[in-house]
Amino acid sequence: MTEQDVIIAGGGPTGLMLAGELALGGVAAIVVERRPDRNLVGHRAGGLHARTIEILDQRGIAGPFLAEGKRAQSIGFAGVMLDLGAFPTRYPFTLGIWQKQIEGHLAVWVENLGVQVHRGTEVTGVTQDETGVTATLSDGRTLRGRYLVGCDGGRSIVRKLAGIAFPGTEPTTSNIIGEADFAEQPPFGVHRDRHGLHSFGTSDYEIVDGKIVYKTGGPIGVMITEAEAGATTEPTLDDLRAGLIAARGTDFGLNNLYWISRFTDSARQAASYRKGRVLVAGDAAHIHPPDGGQGLQTGVQDAVNLGWKLAQVVKGTSLAHLLDTYHAERHPIGARVLQHTLASVALRRDDERARALRDIFAGFLAMEEPRQAMAGKLSGLDIHYDLGEGHPLLGRRVPDLNLETTSGRTRLYALMHGARPILLDLGTPNRPTVPPGIEVFSATVQGRWELPVVGPVEPPKAVLIRPDGYVAWVGSGNWDGLDEVAARWFGPA
Repeated sequence: MTEQDVIIAGGGPTGLMLAGELALGGVAAIVVERRPDRNLVGHRAGGLHARTIEILDQRGIAGPFLAEGKRAQSIGFAGVMLDLGAFPTRYPFTLGIWQKQIEGHLAVWVENLGVQVHRGTEVTGVTQDETGVTATLSDGRTLRGRYLVGCDGGRSIVRKLAGIAFPGTEPTTSNIIGEADFAEQPPFGVHRDRHGLHSFGTSDYEIVDGKIVYKTGGPIGVMITEAEAGATTEPTLDDLRAGLIAARGTDFGLNNLYWISRFTDSARQAASYRKGRVLVAGDAAHIHPPDGGQGLQTGVQDAVNLGWKLAQVVKGTSLAHLLDTYHAERHPIGARVLQHTLASVALRRDDERARALRDIFAGFLAMEEPRQAMAGKLSGLDIHYDLGEGHPLLGRRVPDLNLETTSGRTRLYALMHGARPILLDLGTPNRPTVPPGIEVFSATVQGRWELPVVGPVEPPKAVLIRPDGYVAWVGSGNWDGLDEVAARWFGPA
């Protein structure tokens, strides 16, 4: 039996991000992925939002994603495009990049960190006791770990074997998505009818003046809304042909299929993100319609919230109850995503009632305050963990400020590549001794402190920043409360 600190079931974006965070935290994790190699059938998710890009920047790995992706200075909700240009972030845009590319870059990162990825097998059995978890694999092997994290998708075996409930809504719509060859070119772009949305396009495209311009030639991606929801079998070429005829009156000479899948608007969320030594993240913790591209973002951010906490517990720096803050902080975020995607599904229909509601909603979103509020939610830039009353920075992501330090000029996010807590001292005298795991930087800030949606805030005299980039404590000229907060999050067990 192979022993590890943490076993991660699932090697998608969530599992890979978690593995990297644990490695940076000094914890040995092993990823178990059922796919035999990195190849991912289909494109799946197709973008990164501003907060996710910031997280990659905090780890020093945003460059390859930015180089390969295509930028659009907006984010969409139910067909309404919201401008991000005025948001105070280095990345006021959505980055178009396919999931297979995202996974490829993350896989290189975790391999460089020394993470083991076991491919071609999956977790089929889970038993836990007071000291750890034993996972049985489909190839007959067993792994032993202090903790097991299920990042194994919406049909998560880990979640089911752990006995974590997955309540939610039943599907009302069903969609077929795939990539195929057509004798005639379908009309590129998004189309609506009384059933819902249908779209056509190629994987090779450019963004010109905020609009997608598809390049011709090669396979064509297709997504149709089926007339009836409820099919549970894997779709076929004949299913796609029938759906095209029902939706568009023709199959456009459909003659070859590269891949095909089906998804619904079912929305479910794990009742608890932790049960003993088993945790869930990403689609294993929440499924919802793909509207707005929220799934991958939420999963990666789950991983970054959990990674440093789990690393500290495994190493004995913190007690196990620190893991309860993972559910407390991320479950409300997942619930919000479910709410937004379900609302988007209701608005995307093309009957008179949906059109009337969509027009009224679009009018509200044309106003500055509602536009900023919704764009902040969809981009993840407005996330606010409840860490108590105090300065507006408390519980929010720290801005990437330009700093002048004793070592020279730098950006704040450049100090966060090691995923360690940071105390940023901006000139408060008589600094106390902090726990050895906290990195201390004395600096002056170039520029103003400003938060998306909230606006400019009073400059702090010191801030304690968690490894996930969220502010745990704010000093206003003295060090009151720092010891207590540092002990809560980073202190010795």
